[in-house]
Amino acid sequence: MFVQAARAFLAEYEPMMRGCQGADPLQIHRDRLRHYLLPYFDTVHLSEITSGAVQQYRAHRLSEPERDMQCAGAQGGPGALKGWKPPGREAVENEIATLRMVLETAQRHGWIDRIPDLSDPYEPKGKAKPKLWFTPWEYRQLCDVLRRNAESPTVGRDKSEARQLRDYVIFMVNTGLTPSEAESLQYRDVQIIRDDGDEQILEIAVRGSDGVTYCYSTPAAVSAFERMAARNRPRPDDLLFSGQIRKLFNDILRASNLKLDRKGKARNADSLQYSYICFRLLEGVSLHEVAENCRTTVETIEKHYAVHLPDLADALLIDLRSEKHAAPKILRNGDDGNWPES
Repeated sequence: MFVQAARAFLAEYEPMMRGCQGADPLQIHRDRLRHYLLPYFDTVHLSEITSGAVQQYRAHRLSEPERDMQCAGAQGGPGALKGWKPPGREAVENEIATLRMVLETAQRHGWIDRIPDLSDPYEPKGKAKPKLWFTPWEYRQLCDVLRRNAESPTVGRDKSEARQLRDYVIFMVNTGLTPSEAESLQYRDVQIIRDDGDEQILEIAVRGSDGVTYCYSTPAAVSAFERMAARNRPRPDDLLFSGQIRKLFNDILRASNLKLDRKGKARNADSLQYSYICFRLLEGVSLHEVAENCRTTVETIEKHYAVHLPDLADALLIDLRSEKHAAPKILRNGDDGNWPES
């Protein structure tokens, strides 16, 4: 039943949100469940929550209670008619985001096999355009150019700067940081730890206006960070990257003919974070986990990335057909950068 999945979600979510500053996200989800989702889906079996059922929920929320025959009296009873105002579309979509998190919990527990399409088919605004990412094949192509440039620099003043650029790209595609976040990082903000699978990853303290949040890399970022530390011999308060790194990245994009995508749109350093998000979604990582690691909302990830998953998967299939021996792990099939440091 839906109520069982909702309880499981809240039980898992609560310890993750302890100590959060600002608005309490746990209470926000509790309120959405208690006031809106549970009264409607309380006795509904999880397998019955289809795309159609979710659209009926939208119609229910945007209709006057007296006209809703499916769930009459579920919210507020007859007294709710007095002074009733329709909720905003954004508020309803936020409720759908909470619903998705409950369904993701159910999927993790094996109670459902898949999550239905929860997007609004009648969204008045056009579907957000996909972000300018690198497909796995394009990322491998970029890594090849970076490797050659590190050995015989054409972009960058010398081998050290060319190698720093290469490690910058590997670091960014495997952490999900924005360019501005990466450029403010000091070496003391990065620690090498072991994850639950006993693999080495980076724990990164991201300092922003709301305080310190933490980002966790994939294992592929560790070697890039270790090479930078060995090469630069930094003090703890030294920055990881210079202010010129974005210019160098744009130069290497032009040198590799990857500055423009197939539609002529220009990529920039933000495309590295977009690629991280797309790669993780294609690997099956949940929207909530990706959003949390990128310090954004599930709604943002769903609107700008998840709704385009069929297109992203098609791009991946094209890549795999064009290169039959491609490695199965998307984030790790770029070279990890094992080359001479001398």
